[in-house]
Parts: sequence; C-alpha cells; structure tokens
Amino acid sequence: MDDPSFSDSEFELAHAQPPPNDDIPEEPDMILSDDAANSGTFAPPPRIAARFYRAANNRRMSSAASSRRNSLSSTHSHTSNRSFRGNCQSTHVAQHLRRASILESRKARLADRAAHAEQVRLRAALAKATSRSTNREERALAAKQARERHLAQVAAACAEEVRRAKKVAEENKERKAAEERRYRQEMDEKLAEAEKRRMEYQRNSRRPRTASSPPADVKKIAQRPAVSSEDAAKRIQTAWRARTRKNIVDAWLELGLSIDKVHDTSFEKIAALLAAEKVLSTTEKIMTLFELISETEPSARSITVRSFLSSYLILGHPAQVLSQDGDQEQDLIQKAKDLIIQFEAALGKLTTFNYYTPSRTRIETVSLAYGAFMTAFSDWKARDSSRLIETMVASFVSLDAIWQNVKDDTVDEVAVEYKHGIRDNQAILLSKIKKLAGPERALSLIRKAIRESRKSRPRKRPAGEVARPRVAIDSPTSGSPISDEDAAIQTEAASQLQQANEAPQNEGHQAQSLSKVFTVVPGNRVLVHELSIDKEFRIDASPTADLRDALNRELCNAMLRGFENGEGAVWTVAMAENIRGKLLRLLKPGNSMHTLISETLDPELISRQCSQDMFSYEKFFHFIANILPKLCAPFRDAEVKALADDLQEEGSLPEMTEKLFRLLHIIDLLSIDYSNFLLMNAAPTLIKEASGYEQRMFTQDLEEGKITLARTQRWWRSAAVNMHTEADRRDPWSQPTPLNRPTPQKIYARGLVDLAISTPPLRDSEVPETLELDKERLSRIRDESLRITTIGGILLTAKNLLKRDVRSQWKNEASRMWEVLKDGYLKDPATPSKISSLLESSHAMPPSTRAQLLSTITRLLTQAEAGKLQDPVMKVLFQRLKTHIFNRVSASSSGERVKAASTATEGLATAGLPEFTTQVGDICDQLTKVSDVDRRAHGKWYEEIAEELERLGAEGQDLIRTSSAESTAETASSSSSE
Repeated sequence: MDDPSFSDSEFELAHAQPPPNDDIPEEPDMILSDDAANSGTFAPPPRIAARFYRAANNRRMSSAASSRRNSLSSTHSHTSNRSFRGNCQSTHVAQHLRRASILESRKARLADRAAHAEQVRLRAALAKATSRSTNREERALAAKQARERHLAQVAAACAEEVRRAKKVAEENKERKAAEERRYRQEMDEKLAEAEKRRMEYQRNSRRPRTASSPPADVKKIAQRPAVSSEDAAKRIQTAWRARTRKNIVDAWLELGLSIDKVHDTSFEKIAALLAAEKVLSTTEKIMTLFELISETEPSARSITVRSFLSSYLILGHPAQVLSQDGDQEQDLIQKAKDLIIQFEAALGKLTTFNYYTPSRTRIETVSLAYGAFMTAFSDWKARDSSRLIETMVASFVSLDAIWQNVKDDTVDEVAVEYKHGIRDNQAILLSKIKKLAGPERALSLIRKAIRESRKSRPRKRPAGEVARPRVAIDSPTSGSPISDEDAAIQTEAASQLQQANEAPQNEGHQAQSLSKVFTVVPGNRVLVHELSIDKEFRIDASPTADLRDALNRELCNAMLRGFENGEGAVWTVAMAENIRGKLLRLLKPGNSMHTLISETLDPELISRQCSQDMFSYEKFFHFIANILPKLCAPFRDAEVKALADDLQEEGSLPEMTEKLFRLLHIIDLLSIDYSNFLLMNAAPTLIKEASGYEQRMFTQDLEEGKITLARTQRWWRSAAVNMHTEADRRDPWSQPTPLNRPTPQKIYARGLVDLAISTPPLRDSEVPETLELDKERLSRIRDESLRITTIGGILLTAKNLLKRDVRSQWKNEASRMWEVLKDGYLKDPATPSKISSLLESSHAMPPSTRAQLLSTITRLLTQAEAGKLQDPVMKVLFQRLKTHIFNRVSASSSGERVKAASTATEGLATAGLPEFTTQVGDICDQLTKVSDVDRRAHGKWYEEIAEELERLGAEGQDLIRTSSAESTAETASSSSSE
C-alpha cells in the first residue's frame, strides 16, 4: 500500500507473515484452518481495516521519482518487510540502507536549497551594487518640473482672475461710496433745510397766550393795524411771483417729460415733441427758474434749451443719438443721468410752503450737474463734428482728384458735364464744412488736403501709354465726337494679355478707380495671382458695368444731339469706325470675317456715302444683325438673337440711338467673353509660371524703388511679438521649450490671421507689400468675419433668453439674417425690427423677452456698424472665431489639416457658432490658398526677415517685445495720416 498516512512500522505490521518457527507458542484462537493457512492472507477486523485502509478520495497519487516512497531503499525495505519472518538479517540491513538513503536525500535537498539561496543572495547583492540604467530619476525630475510649470500657469491664471475680481470689487466699492456720498449730501441738504425752517419759525413772533374768549370790550378795542402801500405792494408782488413760479412748474409737469416716457416713445416722435415750440418755451422758463440760463441773446438761449433737452434724448435713445459706444459716450450718458436725477429731485421739492422757490443748495447742485453735462456734451459734439469735417474734406478732395483725371482724358462736352456735377457737389460740401468749422478754417483744411492729394498723385503717363483704342488715335477726323467715346472704350483681352498694363503700386485710390473704368481686364500680375488662387478665375465685368453703360448712354445722347445740330455725318463715321474696331479685335487678321468687316465698315467708304446721302442705317443694322450670331458664344445666342431682331426693325432717330446703345453693350459682353476664352486657354501655362513671374515682378518693383519692405517687416515683427508673448506665457519660468517656440510658418499664419480676422476697415498701412494683391480679399474676409460674429451674438442671446441649448443649430435663421445684413447693418433703420420679427416667426417669445432681444439686436448692430466690438459676448465670439481659424490655417501637415477640418463643426459649436461651418470653411480655404501662393512667391523675403530677427538672439527678443508699442504707434500714426 502506498497510503502516506501509514508509518513504516504500521506498514511492516500489516504485511508481516508469521515466521515458520515451532518454538513460538500459539494461542488456541490463533490456530488457522487449512483454508486460511493455505491462502496466506486473512481479513483484518473492521476497526483495523478502517484504520489502515482509508477512503479512495483521501489517497493521493504516487509522488515524483525523487520521492522517498519511490526510492530504491524504500522499495527494498518494502520488499524486505514482506519476508521479515523469513530473513531477519536482511530486514535489518534494508532498514539501515533505507535510513541512509533518506538521510542522503535530505542532505542533498538541503544542499540544493542552500546553493539556491546563495545564488539568490549573490544576485540580490549584485543587483544592489550595480547602478540602475533606467531614467526613473530623470522622469521624476521632468515630472516635477512639469508639475511646477503647470502650477505656475495655474497660479498666473488665478492671479489674473484675482486681479479682475479685485478690479470689479474696487469699482463696486467706488460706485457704492459715490452713491453713499450723494445720499449723505442729500440728507445734509434736507437737514439744513429743516434747520433753516426751524430757525425761521423761532424768529417769528408768537402770539401771547390769552384767554380763549376775550371779553367783548377787548374785541371792540383791538383793531388790525393798517398796512402801508409799500408793504401791500411787496405782498402782492410776492404772491404774484409765487403764482408765476407755480404756473411754470405746473406747465412743465403737464408735459410729462421723463426718462421712462422718452424710452417708451419712438425716436421720431420724441424728437418731434422736443422740437415743439411749447416744449421749448416751457423748458426755457423752468431752466430760468433754476438759474441755468444766463444768456440774453435769443439764439444762445435756444441752443442752451436744446442742449438741456438732448439729455433726455441721450438717456432714452442712446443708440440713435450716439454714433458709437465708447468711453466718452458712456461718460456723457452718466453725466446726463446725473443731471436729470438732480433736476427732478430739486423739482420735487418745489411746493406751496416754499413758494415754489428752489433753495440755494438745490440750485447749486443742479448747476454743477448741468455744467458737467454741458462740458461732456461739448467734447462729444466737437469730436463728432471733427470726424464729420474730416469725412467731408476727404469727399471734397476725392471729387477734385476725379476732376483732375477726367478733364484731360475726355472731350470738352463730357468734361463740362463732369465739371458741373463735381462743382455742385463741392459747393454743397463746402457750405456744410463752413457751417461746422467756420469759413477760415474750412478753406484752410480744404487747401491743405487738396495740396497733399495732388502731390501724391502719380505722374501722368505719356500719350502712347494712355488706354485708348488705336483706331481713335489714328482717326482722320481728329477733334470729332469719336474722341468723346475714347474714354469709355475698353481694351480687349488679347491686347491686355500681351501688354503689361499694371497700375503703379503707389497709385492713388481715385486713379485706380478711373483706370478700371477704361478696362475690365486686370493687369498681368493680377491675372496670374488670381489664377494661382482660383484655377477657374474669369474676368467679371459687373464691377464697372454700370459706369461703362452710363458712358455709352452719354455717347448715344451726344450723338442724338449731334444729329439735331446737323452733325449726323461726322457722328455716323465715328460710331461706325468705333464698332468696326471693336469687332475686328475679336478676330484674327486674314480671317474671312475679319476681311468682310474691314471692307464693309471702311471709314472712307462710309464717309463718302454720308456725303452723298447714300448711307442707310437699316442696311448697317441688317449687316450687324447677320454677323453678330457668328461671333458670339453659344450661351449668348438668346441675347444676340433678341438684339438682331430689334436691329432689323425700322424706327425713329431716338430708337436708332437706343439700338446703338444696346449694340455697344452687347459688343462689350462679346469682348469680355473673348478675353475669358483667351484666359482659359492660357491658364495652365500662367499657373505653372505664376510664382516665378510674381517673384520677378516684385523684385523689379523693389529695385526700381516703387515699393519697400517696411510694412512687411513691421507686420512680421508684430506677428513674432504676439507668438513669442504666447510662448512666454506657456513657459512662465523663462525656460524655452522647443515645442512651444514659434516657427516661421506659425508666425506667418498668425500674421495672416491677425490681418484678415479683425474689425473693418482694412487700412493701407496694415497691408504688407507682399499681400497688396490680396487687399480686397482680406477686406472682404474682415467684413464676413464681423458679420458672422454679429449674427452669432444675436442668435446666442436669443438662445439664452429662450433657454435653449446654445449648441443647437438655427441654420435657417442664420442664413436669412446673413442675407438681410449683406447690404449693411443700419442703413435701413428697420433692420433690427426685421431681425427680431424673423426670430419671433420661428420661436415664440413673450413681450418682455421680445423687447429685451430687440434692444440687444440694436446695440449689437450699432457696434458692428461702427466697427468696434464693445459687447462682451461679441468680443468672446470674435476671439474664438479667430483662434479657430488660426488653428486651421497654421496646420502644416495634411494630417493636421484633415484633423482640423474634421473637428471644425464641433469646435464651432463649442465656440457658440454652430451655424457658420460653411462660411468659416470658405474663409479658411481662402486664407490657406493665399498663404501657399504668397509663400511660394515671396518666401525668400520672409526668410530674410525671419533670419534677421533670429540673428538678434536674446537681445533681439527683448528688442521685439519693447518695440511692440512703437509698431502700434506707427500703425496708428500712418492710419491717422491717411
């Protein structure tokens, strides 16, 4: 048996056989039967069996080969035990061997364990002695530094919040202290008046105390003393003056003027009420009562009265009265509020007991408040009038610049009409400027502005460079009315693409505007730049279509007057020659159509026909109607067919000139189509050579001195200052981290976003020379970003008032508001009401919420119109929009751009602008294209500027930070000079 619960002695006893020795006595009950003796085995009693034979589940399987039970000595002992009775000597030897084997195995196991423990000890000692090669200490140190840096950032942010909280607390404390002082002053005044009344009461003689019913004889004796005539007159005058003052106060109270009434009444009605003669006369009387009017001249008194009434208008309708919401306007509103409060408080103290006479303290208080208000009102009015004067002077100078450009480039008749129109407008502006600034100052300002404008005008181009058709220059009828039309003939696309007709970079705004009238095809550099940004760019005639149609209309009217004056032959030859030249520019020389038009519309032939009275306009229009369908593009077939049908109809002389006007309009459209066709064919080559061409042209302008890099350097330096400032804020311990330091690409992206995402207008001094061609695009992006912020602020306010989720998208309302605000914010006074009705039609709201929302809309639109964001919601939304666009534009790799675009919707929803995903995406795409094209064309100049700043080192960074104020001052000074 292999049961481990058995001991060796028990095992031997269980398997022991009775020795075959007859000397051992036997018990009678131990004598076995023959069957039992023959079998050699016997069954033990149950109690013994239960002790030696355990249950099967308690027995374990045989141990390993190295176990004591399976050892050789154990096997030998087990075998020897069976034959114990037969061989005692062998049994003893086996036990000895088994014991020795067990001891040896135990010694071996102990030795193995000791060796293993020694190896473990040696390995532990070796590991402890060897220095660890891990960077655990370095990581712990880095984690400690990061924790300290994070704590420093948190401390800086908390310090900023504490500073703001302290500032707000100080402002509240000052406001409460001011209110407390005012209340204390009013209480002192009340106490003084009470003391004054008490003293007067004590000074009056009191009737002596007598019996309640004096004797009858006393009544007969006592008589009332006689009153002198002087005392009677004084009493009458006092009563009359008190009655007069009471009537003045009652008349003022009947008007019912109060801040609440002015606020609840519309601006137009309250303005008409305050201008009424009754209100003006009553106000003048009540102001005289409080000694607020000291002038004797009627005009001065009227101005004083109107200024006083304007305080009610300012408090009731500040958005309509004040042009913007700045510090000066807020101060003016506060001064007007103080004046009205003091005035109404003093007015409430006028009663019968004081004969409607204000006390000296009240008069002094109202006078001080009135003086403070008039000072603030005068300052505000002077500033607004100065701005208005500057605007009108600029308009006057612009008209003069137009006249200087038009007078030599047009014929006498057109020039005379221009002259009359310009002079009439200048006369109106001059009268307004004189009224505001005075005659002498007005003339001085206008002379100075005109002198500077004419000095800044570029030199006049030679005659060969003037944008006129050659057919007009070579016309045999020099001095004929065809020279009138030269100013309006557009240069065709073929010649424009072959000639470099770019306007100088230093050309003034008015000169550029006039040059656009003469041609709709931009210069080569502009064409190449626009194609680089948009491969599908095409020339658009809409910006100058109205002006060109007006000039063509003027030509047709002049031709009609020429026919009435007997100059029909000259006008016919000139107009036919003009149309011939325009049509020939659409064809290549040698073409059959080119030959047909040149021979049919030959000027000499038409001149002879006119001299012989053989020229027929019916045949002329019939010929034009036949060839126009062969020259137009397929999508012009409907317009050309309609014109051809009208040309073949007979009509009078006015109808003939109308046909000529429509013919000139269609030929202009055909010329633009031909220019776009040439541009489409040349686009692949132009795009391929765009960056090199722009770089060469920019280098040429730099070498010729037309432009400098001053604005570009200032722009780059400002962007670098902003980026380094943000990096220093992220590293408060002045330990620059390479990951946080700005790269040239990040600096460029920051400068581009700061230039594009800002409040309009975009000034010339802000645009670097390298981005001059993108000026209109950047200005348009500014307008769109401001419109996005304005609409977002309105929608966010509406959602908060209606307790809606700010992340919900009101796309329909946003798109409708986008269309409403396309033409301006407050050009239509009903715009706030339209937007409020638009929101109310989609979302029901109570009257109080509607009124509050309308007030907010008016305030936000007023700020957007002025281009100054004072509202906190507008500021936060605009900054979030700017940060979002910067993160997308500054993405360098394609992965970053994809990630930024994929999370754009979520980011805009978090920023409070979930409705403008499409508009913001278009802005980001435009800025990204502008960035790529600009850096390919002007990258080497940006690298030079960046290297120059990097060479400054640590001192250069300090210089950059200290020069930020200088760059801001330069920008402000240049803006004011412009």
